[in-house]
Amino acid sequence: MGLGGAMNSGISGLQSFSNAMSVIGNNLANTNTTGFKASRTLFADLIPDNVTGTGGTSQIGRGASLSKVDNIFTQGSIESTSSNTDLAIEGPGFFLVRNPDSQANNFTRAGTFRLDQDGYLTNPEGYVIQGYERQADGNFADLTGDIQINTRTAVPAQASAEVALTTNLDAQAETRTWVPEDPTGTSNFATTSEVYDSLGKTHLISTYFNKTDDNKWDFHQLVSLDDVANNGSGTPADTDNDGTDDVVEVGSGSFEFDAQGFLEKIAVDDGATITPTDAKWPTVETIPTGNLDWENGADTTQTMNYGMNITQYATDSKVVTQESDGYASGSLSDISVDTEGTITGTYSNGQTRDLARLALGKFSNNNGLAKVGKNLFAATKDSGPPDVGMAGSGVGKIYSNSLEQSTVDIAEEFTKMITTQRSFQANSKTITTTDEMLNEVINLKR
Repeated sequence: MGLGGAMNSGISGLQSFSNAMSVIGNNLANTNTTGFKASRTLFADLIPDNVTGTGGTSQIGRGASLSKVDNIFTQGSIESTSSNTDLAIEGPGFFLVRNPDSQANNFTRAGTFRLDQDGYLTNPEGYVIQGYERQADGNFADLTGDIQINTRTAVPAQASAEVALTTNLDAQAETRTWVPEDPTGTSNFATTSEVYDSLGKTHLISTYFNKTDDNKWDFHQLVSLDDVANNGSGTPADTDNDGTDDVVEVGSGSFEFDAQGFLEKIAVDDGATITPTDAKWPTVETIPTGNLDWENGADTTQTMNYGMNITQYATDSKVVTQESDGYASGSLSDISVDTEGTITGTYSNGQTRDLARLALGKFSNNNGLAKVGKNLFAATKDSGPPDVGMAGSGVGKIYSNSLEQSTVDIAEEFTKMITTQRSFQANSKTITTTDEMLNEVINLKR
């Protein structure tokens, strides 16, 4: 092999450590790149030359070469951010993104996402995030597709169907006779519930209670309607034609309590009698109202079940809890993402709705992935095809308001830089020393 071989060994070292320094420089350049995975350089020796001496055949090395640049797919630290659409993965998975030009899927750990002007969830380069669309039946689609959030439509209103009231009626109250023209003055106690029609307009249903005898009470439910001709059943509502809101009775009946103050029987105005199923504790008894015609274009067949959970103790009459369902229409005000990748929309009417679910993919061999720039990877034959699924199914968890940081360790890279520089310097000395030896050989001619 001789002196020429020695010089070639030095040159191979210079080439190898030049590449190693490039890898270190790339790592340091991406210290703050979201989702970046640090790389390392692996070397291999070259096939040696065989030489024959008096002691037999020996091998003399010919230098080193670059074997492979490995990506180190360790979990990066997760940093909190102020954006709901900043997402980080804890686990082995990758986000799926569609290239808008080639339509091919790429993979990334960088979750700096945002909604574009059309409501598509994209990364800064415009790649569309893939996931499972929520279908009309409330389930998610089986196949992945573009995640698009409709930011321009409102969730429709829902008419109230249930009112639940928990209250106590004072057993010591005096008896009173109900006078429809003076409901407040002739009742012992009253409470008002806010309900919605099918268009989302709010209305008030007031329930008045008046004691008629020991352990006996009557109740009357009144609603305040817009100025109307009738209440849906043909009964005149605005008999005086005064142009003011009309008050219509939509339900009435009576309660009977036992000696311990528990509800014993409910008689409603349609002649039905409801007997509580548990005499030891007042259960919620459902009292249906008649059809509610709000005379404003809303559904004229709306009915409500009024749940009464009532006691009669010798304490002040009071409402313990009162709630009703239904809501007005609302526009999308915010979105959030849970650890399983479900994107939930919050609307201005306080309602929430699941909109889509993110897809994650994982590979049997991450080191087989090809870097394609823009924080993206592409699947190759070496990586194998991705196993795509929903978060939480073995591919990792998702954290919103978070970003995965680069896995580059600056201290480690600086240490490698020093050793790489020294190795490069040593190989250059091999070349200069070999050059001096060649000069000596040339000088033998003189």
